Amino acid sequence: MSSIAITPKENRIKSSFSRKAFVVFNYALLTALAIAFILPVIHVLFSSISDPYWLNTQSGLVLLPHGINFTGYKLVFNNSDLVRGFLNTMIYVTAATVLGLVVTIVSAYVLSRKDMLFVDAIMMLISFTMIFGGGIVPSYIIMQKLGLLNTRWAVILPACISTYNLIIMRTAFQTVPPALEESARLDGAGDLTVIFQVLLPLVKASAATIALYYIIQHWNSWFQASMYLQNRELFPLQLVLREILIVNDSNTAASMSALDAVSDANAYKQLVKYAVIIVSSAPMLVVYPFVMKYFESGVMVGAVKG
Repeated sequence: MSSIAITPKENRIKSSFSRKAFVVFNYALLTALAIAFILPVIHVLFSSISDPYWLNTQSGLVLLPHGINFTGYKLVFNNSDLVRGFLNTMIYVTAATVLGLVVTIVSAYVLSRKDMLFVDAIMMLISFTMIFGGGIVPSYIIMQKLGLLNTRWAVILPACISTYNLIIMRTAFQTVPPALEESARLDGAGDLTVIFQVLLPLVKASAATIALYYIIQHWNSWFQASMYLQNRELFPLQLVLREILIVNDSNTAASMSALDAVSDANAYKQLVKYAVIIVSSAPMLVVYPFVMKYFESGVMVGAVKG
């Protein structure tokens, strides 16, 4: 029984065809996903600057603005609750991100040392928190006993460190050759000097990545604030936004004095909702491109080991 031999040329043809088909499929899939992700953004953006009376008659996607109208943004920035919520969110994001980075970096350094006692057992306990949490009621009771309810610390402290970010940072420190730390210690460097002046510059991609994670996490957070805060003066932007977009409370709408001043307030409510979404999303859209270059290398660090 004779076998048919496949020449290298035929292999190249088959490989080339398979490769082209794979590339075409990838481009088609990614293009479809990109369109699916971009269309809602275009819809919200163009709706926020369209004529409010025309907007209220539309039921589908708005792919082109109809009559440029920035009244929605004027009403948003004239609303005291939204402006205060934006400032509160900036405070929460800045404080929680800085505190989270410091705690994560120091903790990851300690847990990355091979000479630390019971490090494996400690990491198992820390990793267990990714699977099982204490629950909402115990968390509320703890915050109450600590006297942190209805304070800014109730929003900042509980989420200042993430187990996933801690693991990423720990893995990044483990990839740095131990000889660098030993050399620094021979020159008289202490622990903080080793962490922030020797090791951290070498793993800045991972640090930038977890910083991005913390920023997005705290910027979009509203649930903890809804549990721990009763004072509206401390509400973050996303909690105010939730009231406007989801709860649609009549008291919340009535509190928007700038909207009440409009001759036809009901016609502008939809416009204000779209404008609020753009205002709340714009900072993340601005920050993300500057951190994106560190994202891939920061997440993949330690994924491949020789």
